[in-house]
Amino acid sequence: MSYMSRNGSALYAQTRAQGSVEGADRHQLLAMLLDGLVDRINQARGHILHKDIPAKGQAFAKAIAMLNTLRGSLDHSVEPTLTGRLDALYDYITRRLLHAQINDDLRALDECERLIAPIREAWHTIREPYLAELAQAKTPVAVP
Repeated sequence: MSYMSRNGSALYAQTRAQGSVEGADRHQLLAMLLDGLVDRINQARGHILHKDIPAKGQAFAKAIAMLNTLRGSLDHSVEPTLTGRLDALYDYITRRLLHAQINDDLRALDECERLIAPIREAWHTIREPYLAELAQAKTPVAVP
């Protein structure tokens, strides 16, 4: 594949992703972050195996940036216990990713993926109830 083809493919993917982000609601944005985090963990694994140091660094940097964004999205005033636990989990995953990056530790990457999987699955599962709740909130209540 030529440089132009690869560059064109990357540009198309970036444009497509930007369009998805611009049209997304808060729930979809967080789902994209969780999906992207898993993708970056898998990319980091591949870069470790192929000994591609620059690409490995980029994958880890993006994964950690996504975790920081997830942490920043937590509203600690709503459910302090739950958000506190999520914050601690995201912090732990960040530290494990840093360990994996420094030590090329594939088991640490596996652990990170296992830890984020239930949150990612739960987030995707609540999409329909979330939309139903939004629709109900927008429906005017009949006044007798």
